[in-house]
Amino acid sequence: MQSETQTKDSISFEDFKSQVLEDYKIAVTSRECSLLGRREVLTGKAKFGIFGDGKEVPQLAMAKAFKKGDFRSGYYRDQTFMMAINELSISQFFAGLYADTNIEHEPMSGGRQMGGHFTTHSLNEDGTWKNLMQQKNSSADISPTAGQMPRLLGLAQASKIYRNVEGIDAEKFSDKGNEVAWGTIGNASTSEGHFWETVNAAGVLQVPMVLSVWDDEYGISVHAKYQTTKENISEILKGFQRDEDNKGYEIIVVNGWDYVALVEAYEKAAAIARNEHCPVLIHVKELTQPQGHSTSGSHERYKSEDRLAWEKEYDCNAKLREWILQNDFSTAEELDAIEKDIKKEVREGKKEAWNSYLEPTRNKQKELLKVLTKVAKSSSNKNFLVPLVNELKGNKEPLKKDLVSIARRSLRYLIGEESSEKTEFINWLEEYSETTQEEYSSHLYSTKFPETEEVKPVYDEESKEVDARVILRDNFDTIFSNYPETLIFGEDSGEIGDVNQGLEGLQKKHGKLRVADVGIREATILGQGIGMAMRGLRPIAEIQYLDYVMYALQTMSDDLSTLQYRTKGKQKAPLIVRTRGHRLEGIWHSGSQLGGLLNLLRGMYVLVPRNMTKAAGFYNTLLEQDVPALVIECLNGYRLKERMPKNLGEFRTPIGVVETVKEGADITLVSYGSTLRIVEQTAQELQEVGIDAEVIDVQSLLPFDLNHDIVKSVEKTNRLLVIDEDVPGGASSYILQHILEEQNAYRYLDSKPQTLTAKEHRPAYGTDGDYFSKPSAEDIFEKVYAIMHESNPSEYPKLR
Repeated sequence: MQSETQTKDSISFEDFKSQVLEDYKIAVTSRECSLLGRREVLTGKAKFGIFGDGKEVPQLAMAKAFKKGDFRSGYYRDQTFMMAINELSISQFFAGLYADTNIEHEPMSGGRQMGGHFTTHSLNEDGTWKNLMQQKNSSADISPTAGQMPRLLGLAQASKIYRNVEGIDAEKFSDKGNEVAWGTIGNASTSEGHFWETVNAAGVLQVPMVLSVWDDEYGISVHAKYQTTKENISEILKGFQRDEDNKGYEIIVVNGWDYVALVEAYEKAAAIARNEHCPVLIHVKELTQPQGHSTSGSHERYKSEDRLAWEKEYDCNAKLREWILQNDFSTAEELDAIEKDIKKEVREGKKEAWNSYLEPTRNKQKELLKVLTKVAKSSSNKNFLVPLVNELKGNKEPLKKDLVSIARRSLRYLIGEESSEKTEFINWLEEYSETTQEEYSSHLYSTKFPETEEVKPVYDEESKEVDARVILRDNFDTIFSNYPETLIFGEDSGEIGDVNQGLEGLQKKHGKLRVADVGIREATILGQGIGMAMRGLRPIAEIQYLDYVMYALQTMSDDLSTLQYRTKGKQKAPLIVRTRGHRLEGIWHSGSQLGGLLNLLRGMYVLVPRNMTKAAGFYNTLLEQDVPALVIECLNGYRLKERMPKNLGEFRTPIGVVETVKEGADITLVSYGSTLRIVEQTAQELQEVGIDAEVIDVQSLLPFDLNHDIVKSVEKTNRLLVIDEDVPGGASSYILQHILEEQNAYRYLDSKPQTLTAKEHRPAYGTDGDYFSKPSAEDIFEKVYAIMHESNPSEYPKLR
C-alpha cells in the first residue's frame, strides 16, 4: 500500500491509471478506518479517537514526494500518509486504538499513546542506529498542539549540517544533506507560539523543510475568524515569501480536494527544499473534517447547514472519485466494487487487531482461573473466594487490570493461611504484575542507567590555576576536535563565545555551523537539538540561563524527555542541554526551578556540577551515552580559580554518583551546585565549635545516588540536613524522599531529618537580596548547631 513518486509524463497511461486507482484505494481504506474507528470508541472498545478523515488526498500527494531518508514531524491526522508510505496497516491502526502493548502489533508506541500518533523505528533491539537512509522516517508524534514544530526545525537543520560540515560519518543518516523534513499542522494550531517561532527560525536558517497546513477552517469548534488574522495563514505570511533580493520561504497555496494540483504542488515543494535548502510552506485549503474534531463530540453542533452541505460536496475523497470517473480511469461500478471490498478488508483488519489484543489476556485469564480455583478450594474462606472465581470466569473480554484486580482482592481472604496453593497463586500474581508493569513503564531512560567509571582529572607540577571558564573552553575545544558530529548553538554562543566566554574563540576555529549564534527563541533552540539528535548528530543546545529554560520547558517535558518512553525504545534523541544558574542576584537570573524540573523532566538526566571541572567531566561522559541531559553550570563559578587538568576530553564525572567532599562524624550535610561551596565553608567554621560535619555533593539529581552512598554516611553520623537554594518543598524534598524512603536512612537517625531552603519568594535583587532570600553560611551554621543542641544541649548550649 505504498505511493511512489511518479508523474504522468514519465510513465504510460496504464501505469498512471493504476497508480491513481491505488491512491484511491488508500484514501478509501483510510476513511473506512476513521469511520469504523469512531464506532469502536462509541461502543467502548477504545477510549478515544482522533482521525485523519478529510485530509486523505493531500497526504497522498505528500507521500509521493517523500523519499527514503526523509523525516516527518507531524500532526495526529496523518494516518493516510503513514498508510501511503507503507508504515501503517489496517490492523496496526486498530491496535493503536485499542492500546495493544505488543510493539509488533502496535509499532507506533506499544500502546503508550492514543491512536493517531505515528512513528517509525530508528533503533535496533540493542539501541544502536538503524540505517535511516534505507527507510522513510517519522519522528514520534505528541499531542500538544504545535509541539511538533520545534523538532521539525532540527530535523531539517541536520541536512544542512550534513551537507556543509566535513568529517562526519553520515552513512546511516544522510546523503550529502539531500533529505527533507516534512511538517504538518492544523490551521488552528498555527495560532500557537511554537509555530511562529519555528517558521521564523527556519526562514533565518534556510533549511530543507516543507510545512503543510491542513486548513478545514476550524479548531475543534472554533472558526478560523477567531484563530487567524484575515482567516488565512498564507495571506499573513506573505512577508516571508522569498524574492530575488531576499531569502525566505516559497509559499504555495492549493485546494485540498484537487488531486492533480496537490501532486504538482508537492513535487515542486520537494524540489525546492531538497535542492536549494529553502523552506516551503504549503497552505492546503478547502479541506473538510467529516466526523468533527474527535470522538468527544459532533461537528453538527457548531457547523451551519450550508457548511455541512459544502463539506459533503467538497470532501476530498468524493472529489477524487469524481475526477477518476471524469477521466475514464474507472467506472462507477468498478469503484463501487473497490469500496465494497475495502469495507470488508477494514472490518477483517479490525477483527484481527481486536483478537490479537485480547488473546494474551485471555490466556492469562485461564492461568489465573486455574490457580485461583485451586486456592479457593483449599481455603477456609472458600465462600468469599468463589464469587471472585465466578466474576473472573464470566468476563468474556478481560483487561489486564481485571485479572490483577481480582487476584489482589483475593489475597485479602488468604491472610494468615499457608498452603502450596497459596504459594503458587502468589507466584503467579507477582510474575504477571511485574511483566505487565514493564509493558507500561520500560524505556523511560535506556534499559538501565549505564554505569559510568570515573576518570579523574590528572594534574602535575605544571598544572596552573586558571579561570574556571578556561577549563570548560579548552575541554569543548577538545570535544569538537575529536567528535566531528558535535556542535553547540545558543544565544551569544558563537562570536563572543557565550556570555561567560566558555566558548571563547571556538567559532573561529570550528566554524559558524558548529559553534553558532541563534536568535532569542528558546523553544526552537531545543527543537534544533532534538531534531538533529534524532538524525545521528550530537548537538549541545545552550539556554543562556536556567530561568530561560522555562520558555523551552514544554518542549523538553512533552517531547525530549518522553521520546524513548513513548516509542518503547524505538527512537532516541541524546541531546545535551547546557545552561547556567544559581546564586546570582535578582528574580529573573537566580531563581531555582529544580523542584519543577525534577518532576517534569523524568526521562532526562539533570546534572548539577559544583565547578567547571566537574561540568566538563559530565560533557565528556554524556558523549559516551545516549540519554538526553540538562547540565546546569554554576553561574558564579566561571571566574573562580581551578587547576587545569592535563587530560582534557578524557576525564569523566560519573552520573548518578555522589561525592563526599569532606568526611565527618556528627552530621551529614547534603547539597549541590553553588550552595555546596557555602556548605563547605560552613563545615570548616563548625569545627571551631566542635561539630564535625560530613559534606556530600549530590552532583546528579536525575539519576540520584545510584549506589546509595548517602545512607552510609547517615549510618555513621545519625543526623541529616539537606541544604538547597530551591523553594521549600522543591528539590530538597525530592532529595529527602530518596534518602528516607528509597535508602531507608530513617533507621539510623537520632535526630529529625531536616531541610534548609530558600524563602518561598524568588530571590530579591542585590547582595543583600541574595543573603536574605537564600541559605547563607550563617543560616547553615545556626541550623546545624540547633540540631546538635537538641541532641546534646549540655555540649552545645543554646546559641540564641
